[in-house]
Amino acid sequence: QVQLVESGGGLVQPGGSLRLSCVASGRFFSIGTMGWYRQPLGKQRDLVAVISSGGGTNYADSVKGRFTISRDNAKNTVYLQMTSLKPEDTAVYYCCADVDYGRRYFGQGTQVTVSS
Repeated sequence: QVQLVESGGGLVQPGGSLRLSCVASGRFFSIGTMGWYRQPLGKQRDLVAVISSGGGTNYADSVKGRFTISRDNAKNTVYLQMTSLKPEDTAVYYCCADVDYGRRYFGQGTQVTVSS
């Protein structure tokens, strides 16, 4: 069993910053790609950013230049630094991890609200 627990969400004003964290725990041998999805209320869940075990990254066009994904392999943790936040970034953010070259696991999500 694998658990992913996100933290760091909250309410922030437009133009502000937040840093999300996600820790993976449980029984596994290796974690491959990790990343973040988001789902605005009433809309589909979309990929925001991913990072490979070697550090290669990929971002959705809507967040390029504003969000930075990173990871600490020793801590099984992935981060999402979000800057210049906009109201349209409001969503539930879910971290993900590909475990043991197989299934992609998701966390329970953390709410990010960008509003004045």
